[in-house]
Parts: sequence; structure tokens; C-alpha cells
Amino acid sequence: MARLTGPLARPLSLLTAGALSVALGAVPARAATTAPAPAPVTDPAALVDPFIGTANAADDFPGADTPFGMVQWSPDTPHRPYGGGYAYGDSSITGFSLTHIAGPGCRAAGDIPVLPTVGALDTGATAGFSHAHEAASAGSYTVSLDNGVRTELTATTRSGMARFTFPATGRANLLFKLTGSQAGDSATRFTVVNDHEVSGQVTSGNFCGTHNAYTVHFDMLFDRPFEHAGTVAATAAVPSTPPAAASPNAPEAPDKPVPHGTLPRTGHAFTPRATGSDGYVTFDTTGRRAVQAKVGLSYVSVADAVGNRRAENPGWDIGRVRGAAHRSWTSLLGRVRIAGGTRSRQTVFYTALYHALLHPNVISDSNRRYPGFDGTTHTVDKGHRAAYANYSGWDVYRSQAQLEALLAPQVASDTAQSMVDAHRQTGRFPKWSENNGETYVMVGDPADEILADYYAFGARHFDTATALRAMVAEATAPNNDRPGLNHLEQLGWLPRNGTYGCCNYYGPVSTTLEYDSADFAVSALAGALGDRADQRTFVDRAQNWRNLFHFGSGFVQPRDASGTWTAGFSPTSGRYFVEGDSWQYTPMVPFNLHGLATAIGGDAALAAFLDTDLSSLTGAGGHANLGNEPSLNIPWEYDYIGLPYRTQQVVRRIQDQIWTDGPAGLAGNDDLGEMSSWFVWSALGMYPETPGTADLALGSPLFPRAVVTLPSGHTLTIDGLGAADDAPYVRSATWHGTPWNRAYAPAGALTGGGTLTFVLDTSPHRSWASAASAAPPSYPGAPACTDVGTSSDSAASSADFDGAGHSYSAQALAGAGVTPGARITAAGTAFTWPRVAPAHADNYEANGQTVRVSGSGSLSFLGAANNGPSSGTAQVTYTDGTAQEVPVRFSDWTLNAGRSIPLADNTVAVTTAYRNHSGTARDVVTTYVFATAPVPLGAGKKVASVRLPSDVDRGGLHVFALGFGPGPTS
Repeated sequence: MARLTGPLARPLSLLTAGALSVALGAVPARAATTAPAPAPVTDPAALVDPFIGTANAADDFPGADTPFGMVQWSPDTPHRPYGGGYAYGDSSITGFSLTHIAGPGCRAAGDIPVLPTVGALDTGATAGFSHAHEAASAGSYTVSLDNGVRTELTATTRSGMARFTFPATGRANLLFKLTGSQAGDSATRFTVVNDHEVSGQVTSGNFCGTHNAYTVHFDMLFDRPFEHAGTVAATAAVPSTPPAAASPNAPEAPDKPVPHGTLPRTGHAFTPRATGSDGYVTFDTTGRRAVQAKVGLSYVSVADAVGNRRAENPGWDIGRVRGAAHRSWTSLLGRVRIAGGTRSRQTVFYTALYHALLHPNVISDSNRRYPGFDGTTHTVDKGHRAAYANYSGWDVYRSQAQLEALLAPQVASDTAQSMVDAHRQTGRFPKWSENNGETYVMVGDPADEILADYYAFGARHFDTATALRAMVAEATAPNNDRPGLNHLEQLGWLPRNGTYGCCNYYGPVSTTLEYDSADFAVSALAGALGDRADQRTFVDRAQNWRNLFHFGSGFVQPRDASGTWTAGFSPTSGRYFVEGDSWQYTPMVPFNLHGLATAIGGDAALAAFLDTDLSSLTGAGGHANLGNEPSLNIPWEYDYIGLPYRTQQVVRRIQDQIWTDGPAGLAGNDDLGEMSSWFVWSALGMYPETPGTADLALGSPLFPRAVVTLPSGHTLTIDGLGAADDAPYVRSATWHGTPWNRAYAPAGALTGGGTLTFVLDTSPHRSWASAASAAPPSYPGAPACTDVGTSSDSAASSADFDGAGHSYSAQALAGAGVTPGARITAAGTAFTWPRVAPAHADNYEANGQTVRVSGSGSLSFLGAANNGPSSGTAQVTYTDGTAQEVPVRFSDWTLNAGRSIPLADNTVAVTTAYRNHSGTARDVVTTYVFATAPVPLGAGKKVASVRLPSDVDRGGLHVFALGFGPGPTS
């Protein structure tokens, strides 16, 4: 029942979560409304309030822009929140800069602030204002400053337009604070072209202290000549740089990313200058008070900035430009037409949708030129409209990319092609990039999810074949986007004491889980494109989360390279995690929640976990924090365990507590619209839980009706009969008029469209969509061996059996008669050596894996321990459903360098004269493989599976094979 939208996209296997049986008592039902359906919103842009998100650390901005535009002409205030630049609580403006990014978590953009002043030039000037004299809407911003200047701003995609109405004065100035980019500037230039025009450029970057750099060029034309122009010396406020080498395992505060470990090597060190020159122009407004200005931007050249201005705004009608910006927003926002609900809720909805569609940003000029990640100028690919930049990958893959693809498929397709082109230019996808520079901020390999999300949600006009090949390459060959890939492939997890190179590696538990989601996304796109081999490979590898799941504690935990669980674990500690802790990350298995429920002890156990985790919505006690990305998936997970009414309940709590129509109505950084996209999806009553697929877990709609225009041109209508703030519960649902009793959206809902109708109530209906078959899909794969224990003598570093770089030698094993598929007999039992080549996973490092086998009589294990001896308890499950515990103990694979003897119940099955080591090749130490003494099985019973030990007392317990022998004689 997978619903990948590709013609060949079906999962290899599908498990759905079982239902938690809950008695349903009689509950009062709110009658579905019989009143006429409310009229749909006709002008969505008129409902946008850009001041929402300008307080409470959301860091949005209120200024003028167009969808995905290059220009965001917006005010900056003294506190200058990161990216957005505007703090609602401030009472003065320092400038109106031309570029902004919505809540990125570090200083960014804020380039070329322009401030109107009166009188003597002062590069440190600010202008007081009050909110009573300020207004903002989609595409427009206006403020009357205390210095008497009324400022009106609007924008096109690549240009801005302003009208400054000064007092009557001979010294009406526009001060260009070229040294005022948020992260500082390493170079500036200001040129007086003629008495109507100035141009220039600034070089900035250094996002989160990572030394990236970009140059933005501008050209500004006025509708009247200025009296004076030139430059004036300025003192820049040089921002502090985050530490360049924080510990890879240090806790990290939410929304406060800093570089960890090794940073990428660059050709220069970005150093903001403490002094420089600002520009200015001065007008005489004693007779004519208004000055109009048009400015073009470009990341290629001043000439291209001129071209952008001329192409997009040839006239001087600011009202026309303002109207065009408004219409561009109405057109895009109108792809979701809501009806009903309070005006406050409508405002919150359309403002969230507006914020979700601000980024990524056009970076190509009207002549189709753009700066590549390789530092050279390129031309937009044929068949595409623009190139895009600003990828907050770790954030937006969760729900913003899906919304972008659904509502702006051309933009998403062009964005996808831009990412593919970046890979062609540099050999890697953008990860967290600012303009045309990579910063490597955050973890994982989010390009995989973004590209697969785009495809799944209808944005398919890009080079998908090249994209998939590059995704597979990045997931298998060492590269800067996936530090620690060698550990992932050899051990099956990222150890807390691993060795990592570039770039910005940290939080090994979180990063392992992020790589798992990325691998699943590769699998999903491969399946959609008909690549069965890669679909199988990566859905299997995505299950590596199991290697960090501690069955004793019920949490994901850090682990050493040797396999030992890291001491001192606390589920509320952020150590070894990224902007969170284990309460927030343990549920982050969005592609296999049935598997997580099984591991944690069943549906009831996962329900109890979620209840505790969601007892806080703001991170109190280390629990879920719905103001930050790692927790966004958690509320929807009740759908997978037969409790969709709990999802409906908690999602409404989040909507009520976090989202309001005031400046503080958003919690935490907006992260380039990711947080806002979560609200949009939740208000529609659904959420894209599983990356890379079109699977939508269901909640309940916030509005009586929403009509979504799909990429296919069809519409999806979502009706919420009886919708009200106090009615989040689904009593029943229909799809095309037929009862729908499942906790996920119907197949084809996002392609062919249709009508999904919910009947809503004030009391929970526990039976709706509670059956096991009603759960959204899980994708468990078919994971085989998890550890690479054997290397060829010529490639000693390709395996790591003990976490210290040692491995069995394939040649030494062959000398002992052990080759792939060889038959080994020991302890009266026959075993088959894994049929894999060296440098491929050939053993399980035991941590609760379930091995599907069939046999009877007696059971033995073939393997060895590293840093052993090691012991644990396996569980045999029979075909009749009964189970038996079986002890498993293995001696150390070198008998502790010859200082020990085999355990009493171990038989030496294989002996080799040496092993390999990644640093020194051959290591002359005798190594062994052991067979455990046969354990009698239940008489007359047949084994269906064996669950390997989940809690090993020390080191790593490795199993190469299981074997069955004769049972006890009577």
C-alpha cells in the first residue's frame, strides 16, 4: 500500500503498525454543519501579515519581496536578528538592506543597507519610528520615520523600488551602509555613474563562521538628479566569529549552530574589515520632496544588475510595481484556497504559507547568467527558467520542499536542476549553502531527501537520472557532504570516538539517523525511477538506526567504535546529538515507525513514549520541542500505532499554543520557511512524515474547506465538516463519497485529486482508523549483515572489525579454506560462510537484529568477539509463535593477543596467521572464528527467526552464520 507516485514505485515489503485496542464509549457527536459552505478567500495576499515572526526569535522579516525573489528590501533594527534583521521590540531603524534570509540561525545577508537621513552625514545614524506609522503586506513595506522621511518599498524578482518622501531640506541624504552586511564585509565598492545613478558591490559571507564568501552587485537609478554623491569613511561593527573547532560531541543549543571539528579548506580566510567606506547621495527637496529609486541586484556583475533593473522595471510607477508584487503573491498563495474559519486563523495560515515560499531564491539574472559553486559564471540550463540558491537542507527537507514542489512545481524543478548543476560543478550537492557558497552547517545529506521529495510531490522536470547517479555516488564514495561515511559502511553507525575528516562533523547519533533518512530517500527515488537494485540496497542500509537503539533503555544511544555503549548516557543530554537529545531523536525513524514500535516493545510502549515525550511542546525536561526541527515528526506518529485521535489532539494543541497572529506568533527560527510549512500542512490536516515519498499521515483540517491546485492541474478538496478550534477529532471520513477509515491520505490524492471529507467533533473517536491495516506505510527493508569484517590484503582499510581498523584477511581466510559461500563444520554443526566479497557486510554485530532462518534440532552460532569475550542472550521464535532464550558467548577473535584461551563452550572453527590493519596492512596476530556449543531446541518445533542479543556485556559480539544440528537423542 505504498503510495510513491512513480509508475514503478512499490516498496520491497510493507509492515504496518498494529492497533492499540481502546474501548470506545458513547460520546456526544457534534452534528455536521448543514449551513452553506463558506466562500473561499479571494485575495490570499491581503491576509498576509509579514510582522508575524518578527519576535520570539523566529527572525522573519517584514519587508518587500516576491516569491523566491533575489531581492528582499526590508528594514533592519539595532538588535538585528540573524537573517531577518528586524526585531519588533526595537524602536529605531539602522537601514533598509536589500537581502534577507528568514531565520537561518546565524548572521546572513543584510547586504547594502540604505538609510534616508536629513542634515549632516553620519555613517552611524539610525532613525526612530513607531509601529503606529508602519505598514507591511505581501510585496510592500511603508514606514514614516521620526526624522520626517516616509519610506515606501516594493520589489520585483531581481529589483527593488522605493519612494522616499523627505521634509523640505537641502540635505536629504541616502546613506549606503556598504560595510553593514550582517556577517561583515571583506570588500566594498561604490561608484557614481552619473548624476542619476550609482552602483557598487559588497563581498560578505562567513555564515556561522565557516568562511564562505559571495559578492553581490547593485545599480541604483533615481528619477531626479542628486546634488552630491561620494564616499565617507565608516567604522564597521565586526561580528564575532563562532569557535572554529568545537568538539564534535559537544551539546548544541537549538537554533544556535556553530562549526564543529574540521572546517573545509578554502582559498582564503574570510576576515570582515573593521573600517571601510560607505556611499551617499544628497538631494535638494525644498521644492520637490519625493525621490524615487530603482535598484537592480546581481551576483554576477554590475552590468547584469543594470540588466535586471531594466528588464523587470522599465518605468517609474511604484504603484504598478507594488500591485504586480501583490498579484504574484495572490497567484501563488491562491493555489491553496481556504474557506471559513476566523480571520485570525486565515491570517496565520496565509502568512505561514507566505513565509514557506520565500526561499530558495533566484540567483540567476534576467540574461540567465549565474555564479556557480565552482566560482565561475554559468548559464541556466535549457528548458529551465532560473537558477536558485540558499538551501537550508537540514531544515527544509522535512516539509518545506514538499510544499514547494506541490504548489510551485516549476520553481522546485528548477531548484532541483540547480542542485544537480552544483554537483556537476563541484562533485557534491549543496548541503547548507548561502548563495553560491557551501558552508557545511548542520549534518546529514539532506539533498537526497530534498530531491526525492521534489519528485514525489510532482516537481519532475529535472535531470532525474543524473540526480540519482549523483545521490548514489555521494552515499557510497567518500565526500565532504557525508563525513563518517566509512564508519557507516563498515560499522553500521557513526561512533562517538570515530576519526573524521572534513567537513563540520558532529553529533554522531543524530548524524547516523540523518544518514538513514537520506539513504531511505535514495531508495525511494531509485524505486520511483525503476532502479530496483539501488532501491533494495538503500532501504536496507536505512535500517542502521537499529544499531544505535538500545533495547534495554528504549532510546537511541551513542556507541563507541568497538561496539561498546558509551558510558554515562542520559536521554535528556544533548551530548552526541544535534540541537536535541534522545527523547527528541529516538522517534526519528520516519520511514519505519512500525519497526521502531516493535523495537521499543510494541504499540502500547511507543504510545507511552510519545505521551511522555509530548507532555511538553517546548523542550521542557528534554522532551519534544516543536519550535525546532528534530521534533516536527513526533506528533504524527500516533497514526502508526492505532491512535490517530491522539495525533489530532496534540497537533491542535501545537497550533493553539505556538501559532498566533501577533509578532511572537511563531516559536524558534523559521529556518527559511520550514517551521511555517509545518503549520500549513497541519492546517490542511496532513503531514509528509516519510521523506522521499508522497505518504501523508492524517490529522484533521483546521478549516471547513481547503482547495489545493495540484501540479497535474487537478484539485484536491479537503472538507472539514464541523471544523472549529475545539473540534479536532475525526468522527468519520470519506474519499469521493466512499468511507475512508485510514490514517493516511488516499493514493492518487496528490496527482488526480478528489475530495477528502472529514466529519469533525469535539470528543475523540477512538475507533476511526485504529486498525493495524489503517496505519500509514512503514518500510522495513530486509537488512542482512551489518558489519564489514573482512578486507583484501591490498585494501586493508576497507573493513573494520574491531573499531580500531583491524579486520580479517580474505587471503588468510582463503588459506584456511574459508571463501564466500564455503561450508564450515564445527561443534558438530555445518555453517555457510556469507556469500559476499571482501569489503562488504559479512557479519552481524549483535544488537537485537532478527535473522530469518529455518531449522530444528539444535542451534549454534559462528562468530567471534572484539574486545571480548562477549556474551548476551538470543531469542528463538518458532513457527507456532512460542519462543526460547538461548545464551550466546564468543571468545575474543585474537584470544586477547594470545593471552587467553577459548571459552569452554567455544570451538575454534577457523584459524588464520595474521589480520589486516588500515594503517600497517598485515598485522601478524593469530585470529580465530569460533562456533558455540549446540543448544537443544524445542522437540518437534521449527525455527522461524532468531533475534540476536540486544545487550552485550562488553565489546562487540559478531555473528557470521547460524547453523542447525541434530537434536538431543532420547
